[in-house]
Amino acid sequence: MIGYVTLGTNDLPRATAFYDALLAEIGVKRLMAFGDRGQGWATAMDKPMLCVFKPYDGRPATVGNGVMVAIAVDSNEKVDRVYKKALELGAKDEGPAGPRFDGFYAGYFRDPDGNKLNVFCMT
Repeated sequence: MIGYVTLGTNDLPRATAFYDALLAEIGVKRLMAFGDRGQGWATAMDKPMLCVFKPYDGRPATVGNGVMVAIAVDSNEKVDRVYKKALELGAKDEGPAGPRFDGFYAGYFRDPDGNKLNVFCMT
């Protein structure tokens, strides 16, 4: 159902470096480039994509209160690895990786622009 998710950035080179390194942890590559406006990452062109863009209206990007992007992986170990990598890359902790409820393991963080994400595994 979801085609892509877009997060705002005020520093595209920093955001690009963050997501290149973070998503490489799970084998995801940058597949689309939109010049100095944005970038997009996915496993394939027909799969959901995560994008970062400078806002079209030219005003500063802001964080949506209550907005979060969740990145699915296939093991608790990958959750731990991606969560740790996010923090190494400058993300801010929003809840350490660990079990949240029966069968759901997740770690929460904010990227350098303040966008909230999590990485999770359903077991």
